[in-house]
Amino acid sequence: MLDRPVPEREKSSVANFRGRWSLLAIASFVFFTCCSEARGQSSSDNVPVSDREYRRGYEEGYEAGLRAAKAAAAASKSSSNAHDTKVVERAGPDHSEQVTTPLPAQQTSDSTPPNSENQETTLFNHSQTSPFWISGQANVIAQWHPRFYAKYSGPNSFEHASEQAVSRVLTMYLGYQLDETTETMVHVEETGWSGLSQALGLGGFTNEDVVRNPQLTAEPYIARLWIRKIIPLSDEILEVPRTPMSMFTTLPVRRLDIRVGKFGLVDFLDVNAVANDSHMQFMNWTVVNNGAYDYAADTRGYTYGGIVDFEDKSWGLRFAEALEPKTANGTELEFNLQRAHSENLELEFRPELLTGKSTIIRFLGFMNYANMGDYHDAIAQFLAGKTPTPQIDAHPKRVTMKYGFGINGEQEFTEDLRGFFRVGWNEGQHETWAFTEVDQHVSLGGDLRGTLWNRPNDKLGLAFVANGISANHRRYLALGGLGFVLGDGNLSYGPEEIIESYYNFPIPLERGLYGAFDLQFINNPGYNRDRGPVIVPGLRLHLEL
Repeated sequence: MLDRPVPEREKSSVANFRGRWSLLAIASFVFFTCCSEARGQSSSDNVPVSDREYRRGYEEGYEAGLRAAKAAAAASKSSSNAHDTKVVERAGPDHSEQVTTPLPAQQTSDSTPPNSENQETTLFNHSQTSPFWISGQANVIAQWHPRFYAKYSGPNSFEHASEQAVSRVLTMYLGYQLDETTETMVHVEETGWSGLSQALGLGGFTNEDVVRNPQLTAEPYIARLWIRKIIPLSDEILEVPRTPMSMFTTLPVRRLDIRVGKFGLVDFLDVNAVANDSHMQFMNWTVVNNGAYDYAADTRGYTYGGIVDFEDKSWGLRFAEALEPKTANGTELEFNLQRAHSENLELEFRPELLTGKSTIIRFLGFMNYANMGDYHDAIAQFLAGKTPTPQIDAHPKRVTMKYGFGINGEQEFTEDLRGFFRVGWNEGQHETWAFTEVDQHVSLGGDLRGTLWNRPNDKLGLAFVANGISANHRRYLALGGLGFVLGDGNLSYGPEEIIESYYNFPIPLERGLYGAFDLQFINNPGYNRDRGPVIVPGLRLHLEL
């Protein structure tokens, strides 16, 4: 544990000013570097290739994009898997040497599927050559559970009486490609309605789309706003599909990939092609993400920071520096890096364990610094009679450290069958600050396309999860303490065990429209053997514009 007092004379206004201008300076440096490089390329060639591409117009560009998509589909056994291999050419006088290289780790979400030959995955066609990008999505999830056994309940319990809830997420994706190595993205989001029990009472909550602060308004907000710069380190190139997260259609195999701005850390860290997306895959928090990864974010799941990602043919290494919220699950981020910040490091390997099949293994480590309470100290103050119940926030302002590790793997077995696993651990002595109350995590599962029953666009998924918390965390809750997610007033500890299955399918009314059935079984909800088990069925409607 690292404890150091915050200087009393430090003025928060000056600190916030410095923090904001530090991030602005980094972003400005990357932006002007990009512009300088673009001007240099313009002066070295009378008619740059990228300019000729853009002047071809939307319709001609769209046709060219379709031809490129056809060629990519022919070179791939399965263009719908995010980590399929693409044939790329090594730049040179004869352009003759071909190699196969897996797609980069960022292209993993089924919510932004690769462009197929006829682009049937979205309602509208999207240009593969225009410098502008505009698209959107809508996701609606309805869930219900019957009444279940509960010996007692507390302020933060999962409601034992029957209840139902519906959530929505609406997103507009905007992008602009400045040149062949620079782009900027803006995503505007709106969320509304609610989740079961206001997203309380479970370490692995049932709906990833739910915002945990019911006091937030339904007004649209900027979810992501970043500038991205690619620094090529090799002449070998890689074909990639355009998505709302990336406008580039080719990338150097060896490169530095830099982003600065606002984003979700789990947009780029702890990603997994099989279990990463509540819009087309699983819905549970701790299936979609590693439950023990207390990643820096405001209550909506986003933060400001920078990510530097080095990618090579068979491995990658990425580092992220990000802002923490001022309070646990808070809406305001702390721009004074002396008071709070987060470091995240992930190493990724892409070995070929099965011939011709994608294998990815990621090793994650993180360190969070913030004004976090200590479970042991909160218990000691309660036992000494200083607080009526253990109170995790009853302490003077200070900076403490929380750290943890994770392993994340995915394996393609056939063209239709894939598997995944995650293992996570954090030190569990300091309070959960941003994600959810999980200190140990294990999950595994897979998905299967419906080719066997003549529905190749359908997908069936199954996952198993076990979540746990540390000894001090257990005692804190057993004595009546409250976290921002858990608090039954008492605790008979048992690991929280979750099984989730979904069936996702296109709805033939219109392309880009999908439906899903989901079923979750939760034993020991909130780590409490005196409550549950509970069954949560759900329905999902998704529109990809």
